[in-house]
Amino acid sequence: MVREPDGFREFVTDRSPALLRTAWMLTGDAHRAEDLLQTALTRTWPHWSRIREQHPEAYVRKVMVRTNASWWSRRWRGERPTEDLTAAAARSGDASSTRAEAADPQQGIPERIDLARALRALPVRQRQCVVLRHFDDLSVAETARLMGCSEGTVKSQTAKGLASLRTAIEREEREEKVR
Repeated sequence: MVREPDGFREFVTDRSPALLRTAWMLTGDAHRAEDLLQTALTRTWPHWSRIREQHPEAYVRKVMVRTNASWWSRRWRGERPTEDLTAAAARSGDASSTRAEAADPQQGIPERIDLARALRALPVRQRQCVVLRHFDDLSVAETARLMGCSEGTVKSQTAKGLASLRTAIEREEREEKVR
Protein backbone atom coordinates (compact mmCIF):
# COMPACT_ATOMS: atom_id res chain seq x y z
CA MET A 1 0.00 0.00 0.00
CA VAL A 2 1.34 3.42 -0.98
CA ARG A 3 1.67 5.94 1.82
CA GLU A 4 -0.13 9.28 1.49
CA PRO A 5 2.31 12.15 0.88
CA ASP A 6 2.75 14.59 3.77
CA GLY A 7 0.56 17.67 3.45
CA PHE A 8 -1.39 16.45 0.41
CA ARG A 9 -4.66 15.89 2.27
CA GLU A 10 -4.46 19.36 3.86
CA PHE A 11 -3.75 20.95 0.49
CA VAL A 12 -6.75 19.20 -1.08
CA THR A 13 -9.01 20.20 1.82
CA ASP A 14 -7.89 23.84 1.82
CA ARG A 15 -7.65 24.53 -1.91
CA SER A 16 -10.32 22.31 -3.48
CA PRO A 17 -13.12 24.93 -3.41
CA ALA A 18 -11.03 27.46 -5.36
CA LEU A 19 -9.69 24.81 -7.72
CA LEU A 20 -13.19 23.41 -8.30
CA ARG A 21 -14.43 26.89 -9.22
CA THR A 22 -11.60 27.16 -11.76
CA ALA A 23 -12.45 23.72 -13.11
CA TRP A 24 -16.11 24.67 -13.45
CA MET A 25 -15.23 27.85 -15.31
CA LEU A 26 -12.97 25.86 -17.64
CA THR A 27 -15.52 23.15 -18.37
CA GLY A 28 -18.86 24.93 -17.90
CA ASP A 29 -20.29 21.81 -16.30
CA ALA A 30 -20.32 20.83 -12.61
CA HIS A 31 -19.81 17.11 -13.19
CA ARG A 32 -16.99 17.59 -15.69
CA ALA A 33 -15.42 20.11 -13.31
CA GLU A 34 -15.37 17.53 -10.52
CA ASP A 35 -13.84 14.99 -12.91
CA LEU A 36 -11.26 17.52 -14.07
CA LEU A 37 -10.22 18.44 -10.53
CA GLN A 38 -10.08 14.81 -9.44
CA THR A 39 -7.95 13.92 -12.47
CA ALA A 40 -5.61 16.84 -11.81
CA LEU A 41 -5.21 15.91 -8.14
CA THR A 42 -4.61 12.28 -9.08
CA ARG A 43 -1.89 13.36 -11.51
CA THR A 44 -0.39 15.68 -8.89
CA TRP A 45 -0.08 13.09 -6.12
CA PRO A 46 2.99 11.24 -7.52
CA HIS A 47 4.89 14.53 -7.81
CA TRP A 48 3.81 15.98 -4.45
CA SER A 49 7.18 15.61 -2.69
CA ARG A 50 8.81 17.65 -5.47
CA ILE A 51 6.18 20.41 -5.77
CA ARG A 52 4.75 20.83 -2.26
CA GLU A 53 7.36 23.42 -1.20
CA GLN A 54 7.04 25.38 -4.45
CA HIS A 55 3.65 26.33 -5.89
CA PRO A 56 1.38 23.28 -5.73
CA GLU A 57 -1.76 25.23 -6.63
CA ALA A 58 -0.14 26.53 -9.80
CA TYR A 59 0.93 22.99 -10.65
CA VAL A 60 -2.63 21.66 -10.21
CA ARG A 61 -4.03 24.51 -12.32
CA LYS A 62 -1.54 23.74 -15.06
CA VAL A 63 -2.57 20.08 -15.00
CA MET A 64 -6.25 21.15 -15.17
CA VAL A 65 -5.63 23.48 -18.12
CA ARG A 66 -3.72 20.85 -20.08
CA THR A 67 -6.15 18.05 -19.22
CA ASN A 68 -9.14 20.19 -20.16
CA ALA A 69 -7.50 21.09 -23.47
CA SER A 70 -6.93 17.42 -24.27
CA TRP A 71 -10.52 16.55 -23.28
CA TRP A 72 -11.80 19.41 -25.40
CA SER A 73 -9.93 18.24 -28.49
CA ARG A 74 -11.38 14.72 -28.14
CA ARG A 75 -14.89 15.70 -27.09
CA TRP A 76 -17.82 14.99 -29.36
CA ARG A 77 -20.00 18.07 -29.76
CA GLY A 78 -22.95 16.57 -31.63
CA GLU A 79 -25.58 17.04 -28.90
CA ARG A 80 -26.74 20.40 -27.68
CA PRO A 81 -29.08 21.09 -24.75
CA THR A 82 -32.47 22.23 -26.01
CA GLU A 83 -34.07 23.78 -22.94
CA ASP A 84 -33.65 27.52 -22.59
CA LEU A 85 -32.20 27.62 -19.08
CA THR A 86 -32.55 31.39 -18.78
CA ALA A 87 -36.32 31.12 -19.29
CA ALA A 88 -36.55 28.22 -16.84
CA ALA A 89 -34.62 30.20 -14.22
CA ALA A 90 -36.82 33.26 -14.82
CA ARG A 91 -39.99 31.13 -14.44
CA SER A 92 -38.81 29.71 -11.14
CA GLY A 93 -37.88 33.23 -10.02
CA ASP A 94 -41.44 34.44 -10.76
CA ALA A 95 -42.85 31.85 -8.36
CA SER A 96 -40.94 33.43 -5.49
CA SER A 97 -41.77 37.06 -6.28
CA THR A 98 -43.55 37.51 -2.95
CA ARG A 99 -40.26 37.46 -1.07
CA ALA A 100 -38.01 40.46 -0.88
CA GLU A 101 -35.66 40.48 -3.87
CA ALA A 102 -32.59 40.84 -1.66
CA ALA A 103 -33.50 37.58 0.07
CA ASP A 104 -34.26 35.76 -3.18
CA PRO A 105 -31.70 32.97 -3.53
CA GLN A 106 -32.42 32.79 -7.27
CA GLN A 107 -31.62 36.42 -7.88
CA GLY A 108 -28.89 36.69 -10.50
CA ILE A 109 -29.36 33.16 -11.85
CA PRO A 110 -30.24 34.30 -15.39
CA GLU A 111 -27.09 36.44 -15.54
CA ARG A 112 -24.90 33.59 -14.30
CA ILE A 113 -26.50 31.23 -16.81
CA ASP A 114 -25.87 33.76 -19.60
CA LEU A 115 -22.23 34.08 -18.55
CA ALA A 116 -21.77 30.31 -18.29
CA ARG A 117 -23.35 29.82 -21.73
CA ALA A 118 -21.15 32.52 -23.23
CA LEU A 119 -18.03 31.03 -21.62
CA ARG A 120 -18.87 27.57 -22.99
CA ALA A 121 -19.17 29.07 -26.48
CA LEU A 122 -15.59 30.38 -26.40
CA PRO A 123 -12.78 28.38 -27.97
CA VAL A 124 -10.86 26.49 -25.30
CA ARG A 125 -7.73 28.72 -25.28
CA GLN A 126 -9.80 31.91 -25.00
CA ARG A 127 -11.85 30.39 -22.17
CA GLN A 128 -8.69 29.31 -20.36
CA CYS A 129 -7.20 32.81 -20.64
CA VAL A 130 -10.37 34.56 -19.47
CA VAL A 131 -10.87 32.18 -16.54
CA LEU A 132 -7.27 32.26 -15.34
CA ARG A 133 -6.84 36.01 -15.80
CA HIS A 134 -10.21 37.33 -14.62
CA PHE A 135 -11.74 34.68 -12.37
CA ASP A 136 -8.53 33.35 -10.79
CA ASP A 137 -6.85 36.77 -10.94
CA LEU A 138 -3.54 35.44 -12.28
CA SER A 139 -1.06 37.71 -13.98
CA VAL A 140 -0.30 37.51 -17.70
CA ALA A 141 3.04 35.84 -16.90
CA GLU A 142 1.47 33.28 -14.55
CA THR A 143 -1.24 32.47 -17.09
CA ALA A 144 1.32 32.08 -19.89
CA ARG A 145 3.41 29.76 -17.73
CA LEU A 146 0.37 27.63 -16.82
CA MET A 147 -0.82 27.41 -20.41
CA GLY A 148 2.64 26.85 -21.86
CA CYS A 149 2.42 29.77 -24.27
CA SER A 150 3.79 33.30 -24.68
CA GLU A 151 2.50 36.33 -22.81
CA GLY A 152 1.46 37.83 -26.14
CA THR A 153 -0.75 34.82 -26.79
CA VAL A 154 -2.37 35.24 -23.38
CA LYS A 155 -3.04 38.92 -24.07
CA SER A 156 -4.50 38.35 -27.52
CA GLN A 157 -6.60 35.33 -26.51
CA THR A 158 -7.89 37.20 -23.45
CA ALA A 159 -8.83 40.22 -25.56
CA LYS A 160 -10.61 38.05 -28.13
CA GLY A 161 -12.39 36.10 -25.40
CA LEU A 162 -13.59 39.23 -23.60
CA ALA A 163 -14.78 40.74 -26.88
CA SER A 164 -16.75 37.57 -27.64
CA LEU A 165 -18.25 37.57 -24.14
CA ARG A 166 -19.31 41.21 -24.49
CA THR A 167 -20.91 40.49 -27.86
CA ALA A 168 -22.74 37.43 -26.52
CA ILE A 169 -24.02 39.25 -23.43
CA GLU A 170 -25.14 42.27 -25.50
CA ARG A 171 -26.93 39.94 -27.93
CA GLU A 172 -28.70 38.22 -25.01
CA GLU A 173 -29.76 41.62 -23.63
CA ARG A 174 -31.13 42.73 -27.02
CA GLU A 175 -33.05 39.47 -27.41
CA GLU A 176 -34.43 39.85 -23.89
CA LYS A 177 -35.73 43.34 -24.71
CA VAL A 178 -37.47 42.00 -27.82
CA ARG A 179 -39.28 39.33 -25.77
